[in-house]
Amino acid sequence: MSRRRRSTMSEELKIELAKELGFYDTVQKEGWGGIRAKDAGNMIKRAIQIAEEAAARKG
Repeated sequence: MSRRRRSTMSEELKIELAKELGFYDTVQKEGWGGIRAKDAGNMIKRAIQIAEEAAARKG
C-alpha cells in the first residue's frame, strides 16, 4: 500500500527553501528522497516561519 501523499507546498517553494537552506544540490542529484530528515524538518520549519510572518503582516 502506498503512503505517498500529495505535497502541500508548491514545487517552487520547496526549491526556494532548499536553495536557502543549502541542500538544493542534493535535490538536483538525488531528488527529494535524497535529502536528510533533518533537512526536511528544517524546510518545514522555515515554511511555517514564512507563513507566520505573512499572517502577521496581514494582521
